[in-house]
Amino acid sequence: MATTNFYLDARAVKRGEPAPLKVSITKNGRTSYLSLDIRILPCQWDKDKCKVKDHPNKNALNSYIQSRKQTIDSMLMKLTAEGELVRKSAVQIKHIIAERLSPEYQNGTLFITRFKTYAESREKQRTRDLYNQTLSMMMRFDSKVQTLSFEQITKDWLMRFDKFLQNTEPSQNTRSIHFRNIRAVFNDAIDDEITTNYPFRKYMVNMVATAKRAYTVDTIRDLFSYPVLPHEVKYVDMFKLILFLIGINAEDLFNLTEVVDGRIIYSRSKTSRLYNIKVEPEAQAIIDKYRGTDKLLNVTEKFANTHNYLSTLNRALKQIGPRSHEIVNGKKTLVYHTAFPGLSTYVARHTWATLAAEIDIPDETIEAALGHGVKNKTTAIYIDRSIRKVDEANRKVIDYILNL
Repeated sequence: MATTNFYLDARAVKRGEPAPLKVSITKNGRTSYLSLDIRILPCQWDKDKCKVKDHPNKNALNSYIQSRKQTIDSMLMKLTAEGELVRKSAVQIKHIIAERLSPEYQNGTLFITRFKTYAESREKQRTRDLYNQTLSMMMRFDSKVQTLSFEQITKDWLMRFDKFLQNTEPSQNTRSIHFRNIRAVFNDAIDDEITTNYPFRKYMVNMVATAKRAYTVDTIRDLFSYPVLPHEVKYVDMFKLILFLIGINAEDLFNLTEVVDGRIIYSRSKTSRLYNIKVEPEAQAIIDKYRGTDKLLNVTEKFANTHNYLSTLNRALKQIGPRSHEIVNGKKTLVYHTAFPGLSTYVARHTWATLAAEIDIPDETIEAALGHGVKNKTTAIYIDRSIRKVDEANRKVIDYILNL
């Protein structure tokens, strides 16, 4: 049985300042507090009689708080009789009462409302986009999701959502991103005492290790000499440029605006880590070939954003190879027979690291070049202060690829 009382919450109030008056809701030794939107000085509260004293509006205030408490007590009795409070914590009961007292409060504590607010609070646009993708999938899955409370997002709901996702996004890692986003919103709501429900104690879709996406030096040489179609040349050139720039993140590359003193200096969008890469002649030749106006490269100028171009680039890389017209489902269709399975911009980064290891570049230098942390802090400080080793490593990798 939940019980109520009044509580003047002066815990975070400076001396001489008014404190908020609240109704305390206690169950099983745990207490949660519901604000009455009244602030009074500690000297104006009679703790024993639970009344306001020595206040110019004490009669009106006492009438209001007693009426409010009576309403809350009546709600609790009704909810208890209906069995609605079984297994509910004090925090959950507080939110149930608050929802019934104020529709505005209800909207602010609904799962989907909190999800949208949390998504919009993310600093990076790409992160916000991922949360909005999760939001879109949830709304496609459950037409009533906008009315659900956190308590209604159960293990069963998550399992059914995962089954729905398997039909549209079979990749387990992609599905895991959606569940990671939902989990983050739950953690935030728990921190703000909106809910105590946490369905991820019983259910979670985990990420799976992906196969290494590195090419051998022979395969890279075959790609560079492959007789691609005229419109495919620029896509192979972009792959080359990424590789020659130590496997630079493609979106970061396409957002660059200039080369300064033979170097590109940028903060990686994903980690905010600062990179400083020397532009070798082979990379500079490609940059000059595709010089842009507003951006360093012109390849994204016809696209709404770099993410759209990146999708086109990776799709084109996978299509490099012979092609034929075949009858598919009764229709003559152009079929691509890829010569380089799994080719994408990600391959460039993994390949650079693999080839660097093949020619005995020290692990510490490879990790520094890729922006990873290193185990030895002293070595890490040394590499951060002297990028010469990274410059030399990249030159050696390029020479190895080009067989110079």
